[in-house]
Amino acid sequence: MAEQPESIDDRALDEVVRFTSDLIRIDTTNRGGGDCRERPAAEYAAERLAEAGLEPVLLERTEGRANVVARIEGTDPSADALLVHGHLDVVPAEAAEWSVHPFSGEVRDGVVWGRGAVDMKNMDAMILAAVRSWARSGARPRRDIVIAFTADEEASAEDGSGFLADRHAALFEGCTEGVGESGAFTFHDGTGRRIYPVAAGERGTGWLRLTARGRAGHGSKVNRENAVTRLTAAVTRLGEHEWPLRLTPTVRACLTELAALYGMEADLADLDGVDTLLDKLGPAARLVEATVRNSTAPTMLEAGYKVNVIPGEAVAHVDGRFLAGFEDEFRATLDRLTGPDVDWEFAHHEVALQSPVDTPVFARMRAAVQEFAPEGHVVPYCMSGGTDAKQFSRLGITGYGFAPLRLPEGFDYQALFHGVDERVPVEALHFGVRVLDRFLRTA
Repeated sequence: MAEQPESIDDRALDEVVRFTSDLIRIDTTNRGGGDCRERPAAEYAAERLAEAGLEPVLLERTEGRANVVARIEGTDPSADALLVHGHLDVVPAEAAEWSVHPFSGEVRDGVVWGRGAVDMKNMDAMILAAVRSWARSGARPRRDIVIAFTADEEASAEDGSGFLADRHAALFEGCTEGVGESGAFTFHDGTGRRIYPVAAGERGTGWLRLTARGRAGHGSKVNRENAVTRLTAAVTRLGEHEWPLRLTPTVRACLTELAALYGMEADLADLDGVDTLLDKLGPAARLVEATVRNSTAPTMLEAGYKVNVIPGEAVAHVDGRFLAGFEDEFRATLDRLTGPDVDWEFAHHEVALQSPVDTPVFARMRAAVQEFAPEGHVVPYCMSGGTDAKQFSRLGITGYGFAPLRLPEGFDYQALFHGVDERVPVEALHFGVRVLDRFLRTA
């Protein structure tokens, strides 16, 4: 085998920017309910992979909802395979609210603008650029690398990773770990420290549908069986509920490392002391505070058709999330808070994830980041939301969030997820493709 290059070539640095911009210009807005068409972006990605000598396959459960999968053979046939994945769909964007058109992919002042710039067409572009650089240099990863670009992550994943895991498991044969979105980005704590959180867990997804039934009638009459009243009372209880503090192994590991970084004691056996520790951590507590509890956030209400008619049914939708190991508590609390007059069900349900951090693959992610950001402090963390790693876990694949970006101070990465004026610095993309390349070749 030819000697491995030290890093990717300069052409890859140009390509990662161009690919990010090109993918943004392909509107893959996922409005839910099947209203999305990822195929043009899938074809774009497949063409770039084919140009690198790979044999990508396009797979659809529903016409137009395309996924792309390709495999790169590693140098060590005895090693397990590694999955690297990114989704092609994006959430909606209202052009009138943006400084630039959200699907322009404009590069201005060293920044790429548009929907998907951080969630997550940037990572898709990094994968493509790294793989193409390998093809030019003759480099090969140690492990087989399975690449998956998926549809439908921003909704149910039924047309994306769920479909791939359920119907095309053979394509992922040998994969024991996978890396995807939301991890290894720069978090500035306001004191000069640069923290790079790598996701090693996700809260479970429990999107809820609440239904209250009552006695329909005239709005001018007293009605003690009003479905709207019953529903709103239950929704208020859910929205105002103070969920108890709970710690998962990932969050414990995160708090332990953060406490050490700040020279603090971390007595995590005393849950009362955890809130005190979070207060002392200052801005860094943002990496943890959304993942120390289950949560229920009411988001949608549906009831009635005329102001003077009391409807017989009212419906609410609630975004519920639960920690690994605490789903039973989540369900029991829902039963209690909704009460006897309101039924609840999962409109969408996915497992919580918990991934070990004392493993060689996590150590290699840490090393790859620190090679290019020696001033950085890599810590594990738990995502408050969810990714395609949930669906791929059905195949026994342990998932991590690793989409590296070195970001300048004042650049609020987390606020740009699903936000207005989503954008990513060109230098962050260059850093990301270098780190991803190093990790994937050495993992």
